[in-house]
Amino acid sequence: MTPQTYLRHRRTFEIGFWLLLALVNAAGNSITVGIDLGRLGEPVDAWEPWVWELSSAATWLALLPLLLAFDRRFPLRAGQLGRSVPAHLAFTVPYSLLHVVGMVLLREAAYAAMGADYRFGDWGANLGYEYLKDVRTYGGFIAIVYLYRFVLRRWQGEAGFLTQGREDAPAEPVTDRFLVKKLGREFLVRVDDIDWIEAAGNYVTLHVGERLYPLRETMGGIGGRLDARFARVHRSAIVNLDRVREIEPFDTGDARAHLLSGAAVPVSRRYRQALKDRLG
Repeated sequence: MTPQTYLRHRRTFEIGFWLLLALVNAAGNSITVGIDLGRLGEPVDAWEPWVWELSSAATWLALLPLLLAFDRRFPLRAGQLGRSVPAHLAFTVPYSLLHVVGMVLLREAAYAAMGADYRFGDWGANLGYEYLKDVRTYGGFIAIVYLYRFVLRRWQGEAGFLTQGREDAPAEPVTDRFLVKKLGREFLVRVDDIDWIEAAGNYVTLHVGERLYPLRETMGGIGGRLDARFARVHRSAIVNLDRVREIEPFDTGDARAHLLSGAAVPVSRRYRQALKDRLG
């Protein structure tokens, strides 16, 4: 499978991974807990450990988008760790509370469906116990997310400025090429070959034909370093004017730019007239 094929179905693969991880972990824990309780002679039905573990896993999955959104706001990267690490540690407290409340509600519903009554026990003592488990799980999820991003960037290739890494180099305009690092190799991508640029969280994505290269930069930052060949057409898109084939207008005032590559890029009302003027 090529990186481009994977990226076209990236969301499906990512959702499938998290679902599989949650199910495998919940199943393993349910079997282990059932065996341990059986050895201790605890009076529980066989379905109860499954309810406990599946309710916890389901709540973690439901809260995962919140974790990812918080990480986008406080990314763990060099230069920001002094701000981001304390923020993440503080965030584990409300995050754990949401997890506990969610899984308790699911367990109460499941027990009621089975004609039984679920008791969480002493909330004061159990919240501390659950928090210690949740911190480990939170840290594990963050580690998986960052490892996945690292592997994906290595496989896909990550773009950088030619002066990147030189402390004495100012943020000069980009008029010629980007340096791309991929699987230990380095090569150059001509700016002329870029079809459009898309916002992607803490990165922007350079669309070069069917290839996508992430670049650690903001839309405002990259827009200020590109020359007149490029125009901002949306809060999350910049297009190469030489690659625009036609503009499809909508009654709402928005539009869609169709590129020579076949890509369709959204154009907001704010930028539509300026785009038409520049193309005209």
